[in-house]
Amino acid sequence: MTSIGEGVGRTVRVGEREIFFTEAGSGPAVVLLHGGGPGASGLSNYSRNIDALAGRFRVIVPDLPGYGRSDKRIDQSDPFGDLARAVGDLLDEIGIATAHLVGNSYGGAAALRLAMDRPGKVGRMILMGPGGVGATRALPTEGLRELLSYYGGSGPSRDKLTRFIRDYLVFDGSAVDDGVIEERFRASIDPEVVANPPLRRPSGPLALRTLWRMDFTRDARLREVPHRTLVIWGAADKVNRPEGGRLLRDAMPHCDLYLAADTGHWVQWERAELFDALATSFLETT
Repeated sequence: MTSIGEGVGRTVRVGEREIFFTEAGSGPAVVLLHGGGPGASGLSNYSRNIDALAGRFRVIVPDLPGYGRSDKRIDQSDPFGDLARAVGDLLDEIGIATAHLVGNSYGGAAALRLAMDRPGKVGRMILMGPGGVGATRALPTEGLRELLSYYGGSGPSRDKLTRFIRDYLVFDGSAVDDGVIEERFRASIDPEVVANPPLRRPSGPLALRTLWRMDFTRDARLREVPHRTLVIWGAADKVNRPEGGRLLRDAMPHCDLYLAADTGHWVQWERAELFDALATSFLETT
């Protein structure tokens, strides 16, 4: 078994962008797609899960475009579509025909969009509080407003990030130590990111079209997704409403739903043992 500390990290050219990823373990390919909060990255979002999964799978953990050590450009006219293309093209580039996808929040939206755009690239999916579910059917949550306003106003700050993580991202803010916040804050103030934040409100004359594209419940293909899917949603999620899990369960033909009690938006981190057990069992089941 290759542990997270021994994982191999490299950067590959994917279209016009450089994408960084780490991989560990061997077996069927599982791609872990991180969320879109300030300072997020693949390794930081899945630090509590990679070793457990790498014992049974070839785990691939990219920094999505706009984050970490990957290029910072995102097509803001269709961000979820752009992320899906990047993930699919990355798999092509490294020679993986089909992979299971695990996606939290922003990464969950990328996984779901890839499943609709290129279903043959996807095995099974695990989605944790994914974005893009009913996004145009209700006002944004307070947590999502906090996330989207991070680079606005007076600009990014450690206090803003601390408030978002401890008050909105997780159920128990005291469980997040200062080191996690400091690491994410340093990443969030990368000058390239500050100049071009990857996750922001659509604007301009095509904003409505972009918003429509970002709501999967407006896409007829959602009801035709052929992949076995496990949705895990924190019952106390303050960023993406837990009702989104029921929307997916009712719309997708092969979707299981697990609501995790006393858990916020960061299920794989807050309830790591539970998540690792559910994910391993689901991905190994024939």
